[in-house]
Amino acid sequence: MDAATLTYDTLGFGEFEDFPETSEPVWILGKEFNALTEKDDILSDVTSRLWFTYRKNFSPIGGTGPTSDTGWGCMLRCGQMILGEALVCRHLGRDWRWVRGQPQRGQYISILNAFLDKKDSYYSLHQIAQMGVGEGKSIGQWYGPNTVAQVLKKLTVFDSWSRLAVHVAMDNTVVMEEIKRLCMPWLDYGGAACAEPPGWIPKHNGCLEGACALAEEETALWKPLVLLIPLRLGLSEINKAYIETLKQCFQLPQSLGVIGGKPNSAHYFIGYVGEELIYLDPHTTQPAVEPCEDSQVPDDTYHCQHPPCRMHICEIDPSVAVVRRTEQNLIYGTETFVCNSRDYTFPVVLDQVCTHCSRDFGPLLHTDLLQILQVSGLSRGNTDFQLPPKMFYWVQVSSSGRNCK
Repeated sequence: MDAATLTYDTLGFGEFEDFPETSEPVWILGKEFNALTEKDDILSDVTSRLWFTYRKNFSPIGGTGPTSDTGWGCMLRCGQMILGEALVCRHLGRDWRWVRGQPQRGQYISILNAFLDKKDSYYSLHQIAQMGVGEGKSIGQWYGPNTVAQVLKKLTVFDSWSRLAVHVAMDNTVVMEEIKRLCMPWLDYGGAACAEPPGWIPKHNGCLEGACALAEEETALWKPLVLLIPLRLGLSEINKAYIETLKQCFQLPQSLGVIGGKPNSAHYFIGYVGEELIYLDPHTTQPAVEPCEDSQVPDDTYHCQHPPCRMHICEIDPSVAVVRRTEQNLIYGTETFVCNSRDYTFPVVLDQVCTHCSRDFGPLLHTDLLQILQVSGLSRGNTDFQLPPKMFYWVQVSSSGRNCK
């Protein structure tokens, strides 16, 4: 049976292995767990992630297209899981937990509504598949990580409730000016402020519900950013030089995970334990879900309630996309910058930074995977340490002091 069409319907849920008893730390999307003493917490955290799988019996895509995505929609579903995690962090917080049968908050229902398999949901399979036509992918064709990243970038423009900015770092390069334009759209090219149209009110996934709750936040100077970084970590298999770097990506508090998998079989990787990656697998076919008359969404099938899947890291296909988010109140500035995972503040020269702070710039710092381009407006400081060439680092503004600590 082809790997792309293999589903849990054929494997059977009884074949899943329980989580291992190990003293090694378990990392899931920036949080560390002990498998010996916190197994229930691990399973609760995994179950709380949105799990989007193959569906069947939904309305035809485009009116006359497929009514199921079994065999071709796995990467699209992984893209949904990445964006679903971003929306959960945005509206509910990283520590939010799903409990079966428990009444859910309105924000949670709104998030689910955005992913229902119907044409008028912002991030539905219908929307992703039809938007992919513009990326050269016909409906029913398998996507790669880069294609789904480009489609998600286009779709978030229409979500006026979440107001996410999505940037795809192409050619191993993060263009800072493009991010600034995305996250501060009220600034024109010259840096002058542009006001929203008079009377403008954001909508809540197509309606006004919940808009008031975000009204004050929408006056902030920074739109939350989701950064997708398509990478090639080897030719036909992952280069072992990148294994530790990839694992460390899951330790970052801002991590949204990694999408990748095996050829023609995509997975959503959310963490690791030892040399195994932990992932959610979309390869099970479930019936499409319709909202109830009271607008509630039956949500049991949107959460993985069995032990998470694991894969040895060497088995992953080298083509992946690493995804991360920013905090809502951080913006890019022109003078003082602070690394994203500590409160150190220091001046930055274009190719220099204090060495004792460099460990906080993320695991991609000392690899040749990424470079930064067009970093304008950084303050001119004097340091004695130089960073390695062709690197990526993530800097965000701070209102605190300007001296190295």
